[in-house]
Amino acid sequence: MPTPPPPANRPRTAVLGMALLLALAATTLTACGDDQPTDLPTQNLSWKSCPDPDSAQGGGEAPSPLPDGGEWQCATMKAPLDWDEPEGDTIGIALIRAEAVGEQNRIGSLIFNFGGPGGSGVATLPAFAEGYETLRTRYDLVSFDPRGVGRSAPVTCEDEERLDELNQEDSTPDTPAEERTLVEITQTFGAACEQNSGEVLPHVRTTDAARDLELLRQVLGDDALHYFGISYGTELGGVYARLFPEKVGRAVFDAVVDPTLTPEEGSLGQAKGFQLALENYAKDCTSKVEDCPVGDTPQEVQDRIAELLRDLDANPLPGSGERELTQTAATGGIAQSLYSQDFWEYLTEGLLEAYAGSGQILMSLSDAMNGRNPDGTYSNIQAANTAINCADAKPRYSVADVKAKLPEFREASPIFGDYLAWGMLGCRDWPVEGAADHPDVSAGGSAPILVIGNTGDPATPYAGAKRMVEALGEGVGVELTYKGEGHGAYDSGNACVQKAVNGYLLDGETPSSGTVCS
Repeated sequence: MPTPPPPANRPRTAVLGMALLLALAATTLTACGDDQPTDLPTQNLSWKSCPDPDSAQGGGEAPSPLPDGGEWQCATMKAPLDWDEPEGDTIGIALIRAEAVGEQNRIGSLIFNFGGPGGSGVATLPAFAEGYETLRTRYDLVSFDPRGVGRSAPVTCEDEERLDELNQEDSTPDTPAEERTLVEITQTFGAACEQNSGEVLPHVRTTDAARDLELLRQVLGDDALHYFGISYGTELGGVYARLFPEKVGRAVFDAVVDPTLTPEEGSLGQAKGFQLALENYAKDCTSKVEDCPVGDTPQEVQDRIAELLRDLDANPLPGSGERELTQTAATGGIAQSLYSQDFWEYLTEGLLEAYAGSGQILMSLSDAMNGRNPDGTYSNIQAANTAINCADAKPRYSVADVKAKLPEFREASPIFGDYLAWGMLGCRDWPVEGAADHPDVSAGGSAPILVIGNTGDPATPYAGAKRMVEALGEGVGVELTYKGEGHGAYDSGNACVQKAVNGYLLDGETPSSGTVCS
C-alpha cells in the first residue's frame, strides 16, 4: 500500500551508484518452543561470518571486509516473544558486529539503531561503517534487526505482486470512489498482516524493542548501554532510557523524533519539514551560477513540481517495466530525494526526465522509499513500519478526521500536505490496539544523552530535538544544533558535529548544551 514517510522516519541513505539508495529493510526469524532456556541474559552468542542479506533486508551481497581486513560477524540472540511472559516462546533477534580495533582501550559495544521504524540494522551498519571507523577504535560496532524487522520475527503482509499493485494506487483521493478504494486498501493490508503475522503483531511495540536492547546489553556483557540512535532510533533510545535510566551509558540521539507529538501532529510537522527542504532545494538550484534546469526562481521550481503532480494524477508516465509513475509514486520519490543534499542532483535529473515524458528516476526513488529491491522483491519495511507505528500509537483516524485536517496540511505544504494527511489512515483498521498517544521518554537519573537537531531536517524537524531534551528531564539531554540540510547530522561529514560526538563517545567529554555547529 502506498506508504508516506511516518512521523518517526527512516535514516538518511547512502548513494550507491545509480542503485541510488540503500532500501532499508526488514524480515525473517523463527519462534522457538517452550523448551528453550529461560536464562536468556547468560546465553552465549555464536558469532559467524555474515550471509548475504535476504530480500527482506534489502538483498545484495554479504558485507565487504573491514578496512583492517577483519570480517563482519553475525549472530542470533534469543528474546521472549512476549515480555509479559519471559519464560514463554522466544524469537530470534538478528545481530551484526565489527569488533574494536585492539582491546587495550576498548570501552565496550556501541549499539546502533538507524531508524524506520522498520530499518534493518544488519543491512545498514556495514553500508555506513566507513563513517563510524573512528568509533571502532574503542567500541565493537553492533547493530540488529529490531523485532518485526529483517531476520527478527518479521512482520509479513502482502506478496510482491500485490505490493506492486498497491503501490500503483492513488493515496491522495479526490473523489468518494477513490476514498473508498483507499479505505479498502488499508483494510485488506491490515487483514493480510493479521493473517500472516498475527502472533507477532501485539509484540512489536517500541517498549518491547527497548527490553530487547536491555537484554542485548546483558548478553554482550556491558555494564551500561552505549548507544547511537538515528531518526526513530532516538525514540527507541528515549524509551529505553525511561525504562532503564540507571543502565544508560554514553548515548547519542541524531535526527531526533519529537516525543511529545500525536501521529497527527507528527505528520503535520513532517509536511512542514519536507516543504522547507523542498524550498531549500529550490533556492539552492536557482542560486547556482548556471541556470537551474527546472525553474528560474524558487517559486517557479515549486510551481512546476505542483503542476507535474497534478498532471500525473490523471496521466501517469512510463515508469519501470509495466509500472507507471503515478502522482503518489512521484510524491514519494521527491520526498525520498530530500533526505540528503547528496540526492538533490537526482531530484533535478528526475524532474527533467519527467518533464520530457519518462518517470524512471523518480520511480527508482519511490521504490527506495517503499523498500522495493532492484530484482522486484520487497523488504518488509512497509509491513514493519506500519505494524510498529500502529502498535505504538493509540489514535485511529477516520476519513472525516483527515478531510477536516486537509486545509491545515495543505497550508503547511502544497506539495506534501495531502500525501501526509491521507497517510494518517494507515492504522484505521489495524488489528492491534495502540499503546499511547505518544512515547514516554522521561528518564530522570539517566547519564547525559547528546541530542543533535538539524535545522534543515525534513523528516524529523529541528524543533523535535529541543522537545526531546525537555522530555528526557533536567540534567539528561544535552542539546547540539547543526545548521545543515538532510536527515541527520553526524553522517553529513560536518567536522564540528563529529568532533563533539567523537569526544563524547570516545573520551566522555560532554559538550556544552546549546553548542551550535554550521
